[in-house]
Parts: sequence; C-alpha cells; structure tokens
Amino acid sequence: MKIAQIFNRYLQRGGEEISVERISNALSRSHRVFHCYFDSRQMAGTDTFLEMGLSAGQMLWNFHAAQRLGAHLDAVKPDIALFHNILPYGSAAVLHEVQKRGIPTINYIHNFRPFSVNGYLWARNRLQLAGLKKNFLPEIWDASWQNSRVRTLIAAAAISFMHAGGFYKKIDRWIAISNFMRTTFINSGIPENKVVTIRHSAQIDPVSPCISDQGYYLFLGRLISAKGVLTLLYAWEQLTKKLGPSTPVLKIAGEGELAQQVAAYCSQNPKVQFLGRIDGLTKTTCIQNCRAMIAPSLWWEPLGIVTYEAYNACKPMLAARSGGLTETVNDAYTGFLHDPGNVSQLVNQIEMLEANPTKAQNLGHAGREWLCKNCNEEQWLDNFDQTVYNILPERK
Repeated sequence: MKIAQIFNRYLQRGGEEISVERISNALSRSHRVFHCYFDSRQMAGTDTFLEMGLSAGQMLWNFHAAQRLGAHLDAVKPDIALFHNILPYGSAAVLHEVQKRGIPTINYIHNFRPFSVNGYLWARNRLQLAGLKKNFLPEIWDASWQNSRVRTLIAAAAISFMHAGGFYKKIDRWIAISNFMRTTFINSGIPENKVVTIRHSAQIDPVSPCISDQGYYLFLGRLISAKGVLTLLYAWEQLTKKLGPSTPVLKIAGEGELAQQVAAYCSQNPKVQFLGRIDGLTKTTCIQNCRAMIAPSLWWEPLGIVTYEAYNACKPMLAARSGGLTETVNDAYTGFLHDPGNVSQLVNQIEMLEANPTKAQNLGHAGREWLCKNCNEEQWLDNFDQTVYNILPERK
C-alpha cells in the first residue's frame, strides 16, 4: 500500500514531530511511505499590515502548498493520505487537494487541534474548554499561539473556516492516541464511527537495562505552565523544608518560556538542577540513572509519551491524573497518580519512594512489562492496517 504522509513542522521540534517520524518508520516496514512536509518557518510574519495580510491568506488557503502537494499526489498516486498537523502553512487547501481526488483520508489526533489554536486547550494559565465548542476567544485574548493575538486570531479564523467549509467532516477516519482523546473528540462533534484509538507504539530496547538508581528525580518536557513546571518547584520547596539536606535532587530538562524562572529557582535551591535541552546519549543516561520520572501536567495530556521512555528504562512515573496519562500510569502498580496541581500528594509520593527505594524498582519493572505487552510495533501496525482496510471498501 502507498501512503502519503502530510505534516506541517512546528517552529520547535517536539513530541509530535518525533511521533510522526516513528509512525513513518513503522509504516515503512510493510508499506511504501511518501512524505510531503511543510514548515512553519515558511509563513509570512505579522509585523506589518502587508505581512498580516499575507499570513492570513496563506493560513486560510495556501495555493503554493496545494500546488506542491498536488504534484506530489499525481506522481505518487497514494492509496491513502495520512494527515498530522497542517497549520499554519498547509491550510485547508491541502485537505481539499486530497479530497477532490477521492483519496481516503486519515487524520491523526496528536493534540486538541482542530478545537484549540495552540493545541493545548490552554490560556490564561489554565484549561480553556471553550474551543471544544469552537469558541477560540479565550485563546485569542491570551495570545496563546506564538505569543501574538494577531497570529492567534488568524489561526483561529483558519480553523473556523475548515469547520465551516466541511473539510473536517470529509475526513474518513480520525486516529486518537488514547481513549481519552477519542471520547473528547466525539463529544466535540466528530462522529463516533469515524474515531478509533490506536495508542502510540514504543521503541523498546530488546534487552532490559541494568537498574542504576542515583537517587534523583527527572522531568523531561517543555518548560511551560501547562506542563506543571511550577508544581514541581513548589513540591521541591516543600520537600526542602521537610527533609533539609536529605532532600533528593530534581533534574529539570527542557526549554520553554519558564526556562529563566526555573534557572533562577535552581540558583537558590541546590537540590534542583536545570539541564536545559538534552537529547541523545545524555538524555538516555539521565533516564537510566534516575529514581523516577515526573509528569505533573496541568493540561489534558493526550497520552504522555515520556511515560514510555521511563518504562523502557524500568523507571516508574509520578504523573498527574490528567488526560491520557491515566491510561499509561497504573496507580500504585507502574507509578503513582496525583491530582493535577496537588503539591502535597506529589510530595507524599516522593517521600514514600525515598523511604523505600526498592518500591521504585518494582514499579519500574512493572512499567516495562506493561510497555512490552501493550505498545509493541507489531500490534500498532496491525491496528493501523485494520483501520485502513475498513475505510477502503467504504470508498469503493
């Protein structure tokens, strides 16, 4: 089967782009995958009225993107088109280019677009659920996308146009990465029979790693309020007051708008270390040597792929009871769940592991067993293929 994968890269490489690459690699095992990628850096700016006009025009209907994709489709003649993010550069035009050719379409649900401009349902430092009813005013007012009200307004107009024009209604299937996301999209108006759940596969090391516990805790992610970064700092402030010199070290790795605030806190509390962005061997080593990883997200995390990284290294996850995290973290079996923003619960869980480090190892082993059983690539491929083959007869 020939698959055209269509994706608009973000300004900063993140979890979705990594997932898109992993999906492409998995599909390439049994299918021919062709890529048509766009890049947000191709967009016009919004500093002048002319640039604002060009930006609005591109996001509403990008003729150049459509022409480029059209030539790609004519050359490849794919059996299926697999969409990920298409904003801001792709626009409704790329959906139309596929749909007018009658090519079956699948749209991957990595985040809350098309019901949120920034994909997080997040504005004013809290969840904003108005987008689920196609009301983007809270996000616009908060300049929640690229820190610009103008850009957020233009993107909101582009998403609204795709809703009003029926482009989303013509999508054959939506793939949600968790049951939570599937339910959320159905409740927002996507027909139930069009949404299937296929949890991401994991890149599982063939051999279980040797357990190395250097006693520190690790946060990996974007340094933004939605990820619960401040919850972490408040937790370590409490731990430091309670445990003094016995307080375990917290290592925070990532980049984002709260980076300076995190760095400033670290200069005052030696028990918190800021690593900045890490990847490759440095990232692997940090995960393998920690006692546990922490995902204190305040927003509705669609799945939480960082949990996979923890389990692959036999590390437990201390996660917020938020969105898809509740489907990957089995409370008291592969880690612990706390109510989003509940500092006291998180502190108690850390104290529990400090009193019994062997408990952390047992939780981590259970997490790896869960990962190997539920997230292998063969299962993912079977589920994806079944979804596609269910579509094709409908289109004949």
